[in-house]
Amino acid sequence: MSHMENLSPLNPISYEPGVCNIGPAEIARRRRAGHIGLAATVVLFVALIALGLPHWTRLLLIVPAGGSASGYLQAMLHFCAGFGSQGVFNFGEVGTTERVVDPHARARDRMKSLQIGLASLAIGLAVGVGAALLPIN
Repeated sequence: MSHMENLSPLNPISYEPGVCNIGPAEIARRRRAGHIGLAATVVLFVALIALGLPHWTRLLLIVPAGGSASGYLQAMLHFCAGFGSQGVFNFGEVGTTERVVDPHARARDRMKSLQIGLASLAIGLAVGVGAALLPIN
């Protein structure tokens, strides 16, 4: 597939303030983080059930589920919340960044980072509260 086939508003391949601040290597890294968080959520849920711990302890799932959601959202949106907060972007090798100079672009990036953080928290809360309410003993 050529780079031209990747061009669309939903799949930008260059920095766009508040829309896209990471390239393929960083996207893959965020997706892996989502997978790890999902696995941790499932393992913790199974362990809490197997140990017969009280329902309220399932609220602990908020942390790995929120982390998983964050990874998946960042991969899907092609936007790193941490980079957006720091005012940087990366379309090269993992570990390298370039600075966002324009203050309006930085403001848009910070807003997108906040949105991702709040959405991740909401998903984590939904998973944790939902698991706590399940009538599994």
